[in-house]
Amino acid sequence: MKDIAALLGSLSNAHGLSGYEDEVAALLRTEMEPVVDTVTVDKMGNVIGVRAGDGPSVMIAAHMDEIGMMVSHIDDEGYLRAVPVGGWFDQTILSQRVLICTRDGKRIPGVVGSRPPHLMDADERKRMVKLKEMFVDCGATSAAHAAALGVDIGAPITIDREFRLLGDGFATGKALDNRAGCAMMVWALRLLRKKKVRATIQAVGTVQEEVGLKGARTSAYGLDPDVAIATDVTIPGDHPGVTKSESHVVLGKGPCITIIDAAGRGVIAPRPVVRWLRETADEASLPYQLEVGNGGNTDATAIYITKTGVPCSVVSVATRYIHSPVEVLSLSDLEHGAELIAAAIQSAHRYF
Repeated sequence: MKDIAALLGSLSNAHGLSGYEDEVAALLRTEMEPVVDTVTVDKMGNVIGVRAGDGPSVMIAAHMDEIGMMVSHIDDEGYLRAVPVGGWFDQTILSQRVLICTRDGKRIPGVVGSRPPHLMDADERKRMVKLKEMFVDCGATSAAHAAALGVDIGAPITIDREFRLLGDGFATGKALDNRAGCAMMVWALRLLRKKKVRATIQAVGTVQEEVGLKGARTSAYGLDPDVAIATDVTIPGDHPGVTKSESHVVLGKGPCITIIDAAGRGVIAPRPVVRWLRETADEASLPYQLEVGNGGNTDATAIYITKTGVPCSVVSVATRYIHSPVEVLSLSDLEHGAELIAAAIQSAHRYF
């Protein structure tokens, strides 16, 4: 698992706010070029790797973007105000270290500050601090100083947190949602490098999933695949604060195959797709979990309803503390997820 951990670490440590995925896209392109026939980048910024075959076309989608913030105001003292980009729980942002992308592409450090608790009255201490009350301190002493550092209105802000290995084959980092999916996709392509595959593989690093599944929608429209698998992370029920009835999937028991997303508001995986993934996993003796999701959507939702429809499901990795700087997953789930995707690509011609 050391190699897949190194791959995940490089992807997690890269920075790619929605709409600003360039650093992640460059990594993904480098990883895909040796294992596909062609790699292109479309008008939206989606990275598309294609390996041609004479069977059905199988799209694998992994979104590259991460949640973060964007500078919306710089005050006279040089403090930055920001708006959220993606689905933050405001309290998670408080007191974090961040990196601000300057106009010349450099990243400068900052911290998220707020009113000191020592000055709060009893009522203030009881309520949650909202993002609009926070600010980013990058060491600037004036608006002109901030400008001299290269900070403009519209500067992307991401969390400053490095990937780390934990005990028992677990790992933690920022943006495992969805650099885990990117790692699974790349690893699956590596596994297939020297194997005969009848399917045409369309491996796509998608943009702007966290703000509306945008890259998946446009890339699926252009590629028009016969079937698709989105990769992502999902919420487990194996830690305090989540009940088994809310989520029965756990870390270390294999990747998750989605039956429905968002209680049916998202993808409802066609039964032939679920059968394909389950039977493939069984034939390869790979562990897996079935998931009926009640939370958010994935790229599968957009792909599923593109053009006249694309049969689609999700292969995801159970990940704790999603949309935080300290997401946690099992590396064995990641590896088994990649193996399932690779095996499914190999068996696709028998089903579609």
